Amino acid sequence: MSDTHPTAVTVNARISPRGGLDILSRDEVARLADASTGGQRDLLRRCALAVLTSGSDSDDPRAAAQRYAGFDIEVHQQDRGIKIELRNAPAEAFVDGEIIRGIAENLFAVVRDIVYNANEVAEGGRIDLETGPGMTEAVFEILRNARVMKSYMEPSLVVCWGGHSIGRDEYLYTKRVGYELGLRGLDICTGCGPGAMKGPMKGATIAHAKQRHWKPRYIGITEPGIIAAESPNPIVNHLVIMPDIEKRLEAFVRLGHGIIVFPGGVGTAEEILYMLGLLLHPSNKDLPFPLILTGPRESAAYFEQIDQFLKLALGDEARQRYQIIVDDPVAVSVAMRQGLRKVRDHRLHEQDAFFFNWSLHIPFEFQQPFAPTHRAMAGLNLHRDQPLHLLAADLRRAFSGIVAGNVKEEGMREVEKYGPFRITGDKDIMAALDALLRAFVEQRRMKIAGDYVPCYQVVDG
Repeated sequence: MSDTHPTAVTVNARISPRGGLDILSRDEVARLADASTGGQRDLLRRCALAVLTSGSDSDDPRAAAQRYAGFDIEVHQQDRGIKIELRNAPAEAFVDGEIIRGIAENLFAVVRDIVYNANEVAEGGRIDLETGPGMTEAVFEILRNARVMKSYMEPSLVVCWGGHSIGRDEYLYTKRVGYELGLRGLDICTGCGPGAMKGPMKGATIAHAKQRHWKPRYIGITEPGIIAAESPNPIVNHLVIMPDIEKRLEAFVRLGHGIIVFPGGVGTAEEILYMLGLLLHPSNKDLPFPLILTGPRESAAYFEQIDQFLKLALGDEARQRYQIIVDDPVAVSVAMRQGLRKVRDHRLHEQDAFFFNWSLHIPFEFQQPFAPTHRAMAGLNLHRDQPLHLLAADLRRAFSGIVAGNVKEEGMREVEKYGPFRITGDKDIMAALDALLRAFVEQRRMKIAGDYVPCYQVVDG
């Protein structure tokens, strides 16, 4: 054992792969080994440390790196495959000298996805990332490589969105909803972190056990910029790391069959705007996709604020594409199951796959990676002189920039260097946006701990 921090007990270990990395060609082994010493080294280290500190109650992406400053990871090439060497790894990931199995699986998922994204998606030359179909092909390839798509299963995967920083009553409610979903044989997909991402999975585990549902799917989809702030919760049994937030969002809506939104902050608002932007596109007008906003009685005011903002910014057409159910987990689960039947019937009629939503049209504006610089944030078009789905796309980017300023390392550095992001647009939209963000701050939905200093400034213009 070694010590890199007064309270950080660490261990050194070598571990063998589990699952998708146990049978590899020599070329694949060589590329994996190169990744741990080349340009992907820092990314691999940050994501691996996030997995090894699974269950952390901090949403500061730099906290774990500072606490475990001596941590390092290296992939070693062997004739029989690979081994991962961990130096000064968090001792909490081990029991009696052995790494916890779920953490080991997620650790190898990190290696798998980062290397695949770099070698096959970004640099492989097979996929044209300058086109919409190419972006969708990239998402498909990553999900297939992660083995999370099941061709033999009918629509049963419910995506649950919500905040990592939520109150106790809200967290317990997410567990109750997850329990009711599990009783109905439905699987769970979330952003893999704490709070509203953990609760539904935890509730579903009990229901799945009662129903003898022995192969449940608890899929966690994240991306490198967010995983350090939202370490995977211990229940995730299929971890997928997408290259950026746009591909992460597309993965949710291509893989999932319906979406439940719990209370949250700016990240949750970003997700809602993304989904509504897609559903408001004329090509998706008749596409069934259940979207339910729900929370306990104590969160009724939160959903009223969200509802008012969405109606003001996007109009009544947007309001018709989601329903709000307060304090009724059974009603939520019944409504979702009914919605999934419509999804099943539609895909059978259109001869579309159950495992990947090819029919959903995602405009290229929703797929292009958005770098939240001060110039990019100030240049967002938050005016009504454009189609609704494009307004929703830029509103989504505005929230994405605030997420970056709150919990992503590169965004935090940008704000520290140049000051708050400036967001401008139509006067009434800006007034509503400012009121919504102030409510998030007052309700402590921006950060888990500590006093929140806004990384944004809303300006009429």
